[in-house]
Formats: sequence, C-alpha cells, structure tokens
Amino acid sequence: MSETQYDLAVIGAGPGGYVAAIRAAQLGLKVACIEKDATLGGTCLNIGCIPSKALLHTSEQYAEAKQGLEKHGITLGEVALDLDAMMDHKDEVVETLTKGVAHLFKKNKVAHIRGTARLTGRRELMVSRSEGDSETVNASNIVIATGSESMPFPGVAIDEERIVSSTGALDLKAVPERLVVVGAGYIGLELGSVWRRLGSQVTVVELLDTITPGMDREVSQAFQKVLGRQGMVFKLETKVAGIERNGETLRVAIESAGGGNEETLEVDVVLVAIGRRPYVAGLGLDEAGVALDEKGRVMVDARYQTNVEGIYAIGDVIEGPMLAHKAEDEGVAAAEVIAGQKSHVNDDAIPGVVYTEPEVAAVGKTEEQLKVAGIDYRVGKFPYLANARARAMSKLEGFVKILSAAETDRVLGVHIIGHDAGTLIAEAVLAMEFGASAEDIARTCHAHPSLNEAMKEAALALGDGPIHL
Repeated sequence: MSETQYDLAVIGAGPGGYVAAIRAAQLGLKVACIEKDATLGGTCLNIGCIPSKALLHTSEQYAEAKQGLEKHGITLGEVALDLDAMMDHKDEVVETLTKGVAHLFKKNKVAHIRGTARLTGRRELMVSRSEGDSETVNASNIVIATGSESMPFPGVAIDEERIVSSTGALDLKAVPERLVVVGAGYIGLELGSVWRRLGSQVTVVELLDTITPGMDREVSQAFQKVLGRQGMVFKLETKVAGIERNGETLRVAIESAGGGNEETLEVDVVLVAIGRRPYVAGLGLDEAGVALDEKGRVMVDARYQTNVEGIYAIGDVIEGPMLAHKAEDEGVAAAEVIAGQKSHVNDDAIPGVVYTEPEVAAVGKTEEQLKVAGIDYRVGKFPYLANARARAMSKLEGFVKILSAAETDRVLGVHIIGHDAGTLIAEAVLAMEFGASAEDIARTCHAHPSLNEAMKEAALALGDGPIHL
C-alpha cells in the first residue's frame, strides 16, 4: 500500500472527469484521476457517443451509396456491406481518441491511477486494483465524475448478444433481420437508425405517447414522420410485458400502456434503451455523508460542491441532462472553483442533439414549457426546402424554429430538425448565452449559400417575415 497527497482527486475519466482533471492541472493544481476501466474517456468515448457516431456516419454513407447518389449523376455498381470493416473503423476511432486522452494527461502532468475508488474520509480515497493491492489517495478536494449506466429493464436479463443495451448494440456480429428497440429516446433512435439503414426491420416500442419525450412537440412529431418514411415502425403508448427466448429468435410480448391489445413480436435482437441512471454504487457516499436526492443523484450547490466540504460532483451523477458536453463544462467550472476562481455553467444554454439523419437539435425552452410557465412568446419558422444550400444538397426535410419573448424578442428556445442541425444549433446557443434577440440573429450577416441562412430566415419570420418564403 502506498499513499500520495494531491490538491485534487477526480473519480472517473469520462468527459467530465478528464476535462476537470486537465483544467485543474492547467491552473497549477496537483491532480490525480482515478479510473476503473482499462482505457480513458468513460462511457462516451468507449461505448457511447463516439463509437455510435462512427457507426451513424458510416451507415449514412452506405445508405447514400445505395440510393441517394443517382440524382446527383453518380451511378455505382452493386453496393455491398462489410460489417467487419465498419466495426474496425469504429474501434480505430475509439482507440485513437482514448490514447489521445492519455497523451493529454501526460502533457498536463495529471496522475492516472487505474483502479476502483471508494471514499474513506472527507479528503481520502482507497483505490483498489484488480491485482488485489490498494493505494490510499489523499486530496484536499475530490470530484465525483463517475457518470451513468444503462437503466435495467425489470425481469429482462441483458446478455449483450441478443438482448442488448447500447453497449451490445454497438458491436453486433451481424445485421439482425428484425430488431425491437425498447424506448424512443435519443440513444434508441440513433442506434435503431443505424441498423435500419443496414437492413434491419426496426420496431420502436415506447410507453409514452410521443418519441423523444421532452422535445418540442411539433419537432418530435415531424421527427417521427421522417423516421417512419425511412422504414422505422413505432408502437407508442405501448409497454413490453415480457421477452422469451424461442430457439434462435426472441418473442417480445407487448400490450397497450393501459392494458389490453396484446401482441407478440418475433425478432432477432432486442435493444433495451429506456434511459440511464447515475453510477454511484460502491463509492462510499453513505459513509462519507454525501447526500443523494430521491432519484439517486448526488446533490450539489451552485459551485458543484456536495453537502460535504471539499467533495464535488459533476456530470451524469447530478441533476440535469445526461450529456457529455454538459459534463465537460461542469468539469471546467468545478476545477476553476476549486482553484479559487469564479465560474458557472448556464443550464439554460445547453444544447441537445439527436445524431440521426436528419439530425434534431435544440436549446432552451420548448413551446410546451413556455405555456406551462405562462410566458408569452412568438414563433418564427423557416423550412429547409426553401434554403438554397439544402436544395443543392437534396437535404430538404426539416425546419428551423425560433421561440422569442413576445415583449422583448429575447430568444427563449431554438429547435431544428434537418441536415447538420447539430452544427447549426451552435449559433443559437451563442445567441442565448449573450441574451440576444431574434432581431440580432436576423441582422447578422450569414454566408450564402449555407444551411445557416435558415436560422436567419426563421429570425426574420419573427419580424416582417422571411425574404425567401
């Protein structure tokens, strides 16, 4: 057993944890980052955001090559899928980026400690290694950045081969003929769209009456129609009553959310994507006196400090959307606070993106939220089909929607469905961060021809009207 003293110890090397460690080191602190897995980067980099985006992009190229290029004068012979090569590309991307994080740790002199950490005091951690030995880490401050894990489905055992979580869905050995996705959130729809493009018959089962719960309703409805045209089948207000193995197939029993209308789906693979929960098991939080809320999340104040002085928490383990970029920004803010600076994250300006094709992106309030809050607002919209660049690219599905305060014109929310929406939303985030009005966006010069012009035209729709519609 060895013992070392640090200014900061970060538990978890995901997007929040490794960013917090690097930022703290930049500010002159002596930092250690403890990670139980063999590679750095956490769920996002190893089995989440990054590998899924690699598969999304590659599957989009495959679909484009099969049926999207002829109108552009490009004729191909037979287009074949090499799933092994696709998976190799995905794995290469992950390996390169995880090694990149390790390089950044060395560059910034962050001590990387491999093992499972447990709080044994307000300023002390015990790190256990797989070899059986342990190390005591003393730190003036501790940041909990352990992320989240897939929510289990009661009564259903995940084997990551035929009944899979998002982890297994990223590494299937063959394209399933029939795939059921349980849950119509971001993860389920992204991965479902990957396998649909590669040839699977995809059925999405969702307990609620809408896909992507929490999204602006108009955008959600448009999104479902687009995915439906791509071949995805939706069974809303429907619950899974059970899953049985039947030789080489699975029998999925479904029924109406209120009971009745029973049906059995015979499929090859089931993807369970009903959400994620904070990963806090085994951290010793009870012994350390760290308080959790009713949903099992670590409770923090505006400075990301828990009820125990010197212990902080960021990312998926605390309240808020479980997004990698939220965790990153909170990691920076927590590190700066610990270093004696003033820092914060604007929770009203955190974008969310569904990386399907077309993409869906949003920031700020939805119409439904504004109505519940009793806020008077106006709506400005502009369709992709009236955008010159979108037409040149044959990417005509979708629209930009801006919500602004009726009295002040301040931007309250922006919602986009369309090609490259995840890039377009950055302009809206910046506008909201600086308290811009819709007129500010409308009077800002946008390059022509660009998809971004749809944002300007949507802003113009809140004034005298768009120019090109």
